[in-house]
Amino acid sequence: MILGLISDTHGLLRESALRAMRNTGIIIHAGDVGDPKILEVLQNLAPVTAVRGNVDTGEWATKLPPTAVVKVGAVRIYVLHDVKQLRLNSIPSDVAIVVSGHSHKPGQTTHDGILYINPGSAGPRRFKLPITVARLNLDRQPWEAEFIDVSQP
Repeated sequence: MILGLISDTHGLLRESALRAMRNTGIIIHAGDVGDPKILEVLQNLAPVTAVRGNVDTGEWATKLPPTAVVKVGAVRIYVLHDVKQLRLNSIPSDVAIVVSGHSHKPGQTTHDGILYINPGSAGPRRFKLPITVARLNLDRQPWEAEFIDVSQP
């Protein structure tokens, strides 16, 4: 199972980001969607789980939860927008992966046996940060996110 990980689209869904999300079994959007149409388009590629980010306002955004748990086989994934808001006691004990966004900085790290992934920002460029999404193949261990530059059309 390959997960498509995307965050911080801020109302902009690039064709290159869509291409990177193709052939995934599940897409996780870690917030700051910016426009509900983005989720509709992604839903045409694979089932989508999305959480609300700080720029997600308006009636449509009230339907997005602040956090979510995605279960893929035996793997449980905790999703929130800003990892700095994470309370360790709020993570279910069997969660193996935490996906977040907000910082616009792509990266992954492991802490206390949990893999933390930020796919970066797929939306408008912020400062000199890269424009990225990520893919994660759950069938290959150890897990390692593949970060994809989507700055080009």
